[in-house]
Amino acid sequence: MNISFEKQDAVNGELTVVVSPEDYQEKYAKSLKDYAKKAQMPGFRAGHVPMGLVKKQMGPALLMDTVNMLLQENLFNYIREEKIEMLGEPIPAEENNDVAIAEGNEFTFKFGIALAPEFDLALGKKDKVAYYRVQVDDKQVEDQVNVYRQRGGKYDKVESYIDNDMLKGNIAELDAKGEEVAEGVKAEAVVMLPKYFKSDDQKKLFDGKKVGDTVVFNPSKAYDGSESELGYLLHVEKEKAKEYTGDFAYTITEITRYMPGPVDQKLFDDIYPGAGITSEGEFKAKIKEGIQEQFDKDADYKFLLDVRKYCADKVGKLQFPDEKLKTIMNANTKDEAKVEENYDKSIEELTWHLMKEKLVAQTGVKVEDTDVRHMAEEVTKMRFAQYGMLNIPQEYIDNAVKEMLKSRESVDNLIDRTIELKLGTALKDVVTLDEKSVTSEEFNKLF
Repeated sequence: MNISFEKQDAVNGELTVVVSPEDYQEKYAKSLKDYAKKAQMPGFRAGHVPMGLVKKQMGPALLMDTVNMLLQENLFNYIREEKIEMLGEPIPAEENNDVAIAEGNEFTFKFGIALAPEFDLALGKKDKVAYYRVQVDDKQVEDQVNVYRQRGGKYDKVESYIDNDMLKGNIAELDAKGEEVAEGVKAEAVVMLPKYFKSDDQKKLFDGKKVGDTVVFNPSKAYDGSESELGYLLHVEKEKAKEYTGDFAYTITEITRYMPGPVDQKLFDDIYPGAGITSEGEFKAKIKEGIQEQFDKDADYKFLLDVRKYCADKVGKLQFPDEKLKTIMNANTKDEAKVEENYDKSIEELTWHLMKEKLVAQTGVKVEDTDVRHMAEEVTKMRFAQYGMLNIPQEYIDNAVKEMLKSRESVDNLIDRTIELKLGTALKDVVTLDEKSVTSEEFNKLF
């Protein structure tokens, strides 16, 4: 089989494939023979149909299949052996549709090739990239302690109100003189959380109030006219709630406060089982270590984002075979409008992919099966952690990972995340780090 490649310009090429009878005759003859063994036709026993009839009936289709198989096999072998940096798939030329597939003929096929742009990229100590060291402060540790304490807390009845308490009381509509409307809206055992009022002025009216006190407030102002909130509070239909824009009297009958659990051995063991933590100091140190570890991961991620921008600025705008790439994308998505809308973003991601390949080659980063599984475990743990589930039994993690690894798309995503993680680690030793110490607030603003 004769295959030739012509580079038309920096990012476009064409492959020409000439298939001669010698290339396909043997495989075609075998296909006919295999088909004849099971062919069925009226008047003949199965497997005893004359070859002439088999050829007449199925020859063109079998020849087409044989030629297509040879094309696929040899085309990609040629691209790999010649190290042609191709983007996407070869695009069959329209003239291929006019090729007459008949036994004994020589066939010529042409394919458009989208070539990757050529560029140089290597990083070294002369390249300086920002790296942020995020400082964990005592307030962050204390806030996390309080989050953990919420798990072992309980509700207690208290006598006076502070922010975030829950109130229960009786509500009654007032007229312009501040007197109770005889036939007005009244409701008992109405539960409220002033913390969630939209108006700060209305919130303040409840500060320090005690059981038995009556507070005059305006529900419409408190909830910024929300019909659903007012309907729930006043025990009226939502459609009628907007009519009540005046003041109401609220007599407090009960104040309930959520009391966080104690910082004790049970809390230490619940949060960090088997860690051997026996004091509040050790507990807070462990929390600080965990927060710092997460910030370090975030800092590595920010570092890779900065590397990406640095490399993009260094390489400059690359030329791409736009027409061919859009053809390939349209074939995959079947949605030309979506391809056009997202094309610039796709090129941005493709540029990073090509730059990343060069950086991976420079640093020698490799991904093993164990790396992919470890990433799958980390992703699984993060998903559980989003729901406050920190100490998940290993068997549950193993089962989730097993399901994740069944999906080719999930595995590809895990591989890509692993490459970026290992690449970021490797590049920290390659470039010069412009280290900056920042607070968490300063760091979050960078995103």
